[in-house]
Amino acid sequence: MLASAVLVFGTAAPGAADPKPTEKQLKQELSDLRKKVDRLIGDYNAKRVALAKARVEEKAARGRLAKAEADYEAASDAVRQLAGLRYQTESAMVLPDMNTAALNYQLKEEQAARLARFDQVRGERQQAADAAKTLTGHLKTQAAEVAGQREDAEDLIDEIKDKLDALIPIAPGKRAGGSWAPELPSGSDNITPRMQFMRTEVGQHFALRFPIGCYRAENSGEHPLGRACDFMMSSGGAMPSPEMKALGDSLAAWAIKNGPKLGVMYVIWQQRIYNLGRPGWRTMSDRGGITANHYDHVHISMY
Repeated sequence: MLASAVLVFGTAAPGAADPKPTEKQLKQELSDLRKKVDRLIGDYNAKRVALAKARVEEKAARGRLAKAEADYEAASDAVRQLAGLRYQTESAMVLPDMNTAALNYQLKEEQAARLARFDQVRGERQQAADAAKTLTGHLKTQAAEVAGQREDAEDLIDEIKDKLDALIPIAPGKRAGGSWAPELPSGSDNITPRMQFMRTEVGQHFALRFPIGCYRAENSGEHPLGRACDFMMSSGGAMPSPEMKALGDSLAAWAIKNGPKLGVMYVIWQQRIYNLGRPGWRTMSDRGGITANHYDHVHISMY
């Protein structure tokens, strides 16, 4: 009886669905993972610096070896010269005089000193080269491990971002067949509810530092209809910094990825246009300036 009860109650738990994490929990997890990635990148960069230092030390050791080998060759020449001088002296004299003996002794001492120095430097070089080689191998292994950890963390970040994107609600006005109902501009900003919704979502997902321009009176385009906003990545007319360029890339990619839910019609960025009805980036003609060519802002037009 007890066994039956255990069996019944034991099968109930696995069937229960795990509660879905909230948006706040996912954002906190994403923040923690980004900090982890930053630490890994810092560690990786420090190892790269140490690796470069080890290579410099190994190169210096090889330079010391080359000098020692040159010294050795010089000592060998001295020995050969000594042998020739000794042969000439011995051929001329049956018994060497004091000057010849002194010369022989001097050359022998110089030879011994140079050979001893060569052996010493060669040993030092070998030790340094072995140490550098060991350190290089160790650092390469560590760098590979850190790179792998970084890749794992970035994969997790992408997974969390996908989960966050899944939480984005569908913008207002989407029909059952997938098309979007027309909307009238409203409010003090003179933009449509769908454009307002999009602007809010962008503000929640990206730390923008520059103004957002939406409605303006023109003869064509989506701006006068309240269906377009320009998300600035620099002060008007200036090229974005590398950091802001990367932010613009991320914003454009995010708008394209989530465009079907948000009602995005097309995105313009860096003199290229991406029409969601015709997927793929297309280069635009040169309009003559940084702002006109959309190098300083991401343009998003809505249905």
